[in-house]
Amino acid sequence: MASKKRHWLSRLSFGTISLVAAGLQLLSYLSVAVNPVRGWFFTLFGLLYPVILPVTLVLWVWALIRRSSMRLLLTLVLLPSLLFAGRFYRFTTPKAEQEATLKVVSYNVGLFAHGPSGMGRLALADSVSRYLSGLDADVICLQEFFLPSGQPMDAWILLHFPGYKAEYYVRTGRSGKFGNLTLSRLGIASRGKITFEHSTNMALWTDVKLSSGPMRLYNCHFESYNISLSNLVKKEGAVEETEQKMRRSIGERPKQVSAVLEDIERAPGQALVAGDFNDTPLSYTYFRLLRGRRDSFVRGGHGFGATYRTLWPLLRIDYQLYPKALEAVSCTIERVPWSDHYPVITTYYESGRDSQ
Repeated sequence: MASKKRHWLSRLSFGTISLVAAGLQLLSYLSVAVNPVRGWFFTLFGLLYPVILPVTLVLWVWALIRRSSMRLLLTLVLLPSLLFAGRFYRFTTPKAEQEATLKVVSYNVGLFAHGPSGMGRLALADSVSRYLSGLDADVICLQEFFLPSGQPMDAWILLHFPGYKAEYYVRTGRSGKFGNLTLSRLGIASRGKITFEHSTNMALWTDVKLSSGPMRLYNCHFESYNISLSNLVKKEGAVEETEQKMRRSIGERPKQVSAVLEDIERAPGQALVAGDFNDTPLSYTYFRLLRGRRDSFVRGGHGFGATYRTLWPLLRIDYQLYPKALEAVSCTIERVPWSDHYPVITTYYESGRDSQ
């Protein structure tokens, strides 16, 4: 009798856990469709997708082994992941059918404040510039670029990136200048910036000329969470403060994305959107920007696509979304020690397809 009771309790516990996992899995999918302005918490479920999916998979395998009544439900909730999981991890290595003609790097350099222990900001900036020069890219998009007070931007760029035309927008703080920097060896036909209300984040745009026609390159940094994991544990009132920061950043990003999309509508050609989105591939932000474009990692990457060092391999928040005029040959996320982010390095060839 006791054995039967334990068996019944075991089945009840497994069923309850499976129902919770299935519910969380469904909520993570909804994060791509629900505007965070109307339901900010849906973004959190998309953020947790890399954790929810493995748990649901384990439960599914166990349900199959035990022939549990939960196996059908778990199978159904896992099916949409056939569309989403590949945006976090690529199993196949793409085979290049065309020779690359364009190389673009996007890199959040973290204000040159997250390098090896003991390395100062200027020394780290020099190391990053040498690393980037070695990549031999045609376009380099940097977010959270920083130079200390007293360091002239133009002279520093000319010294470290000869042969590149530069477009930057920086704000001046107590310790120095910070902002976005775009470097191009293709020349810059025209340029501009999109500043966001109540935010130090921004997007730069530069028009370049490719053989297939004009293209506008966007170097974006959307609203950050600005959360300290250590403070979350140690600081009194940190939970409430963290919730407020998350609600604010989640609510601001859709507005910032709208500003970029409005500019894309006015652009003379197709648009490549790169940068730190501070959102995962299961987010409203990502899928709005993806319309009419392709994800360079999905088309040309291999292995984990995570770009945030602190919580690797859970967070993929840096991207290159490219238009139909291009096709990705390869996309590499290099795990270099110079920032709390990893660079997204993509090579393209011009496919010559019609404009959007």
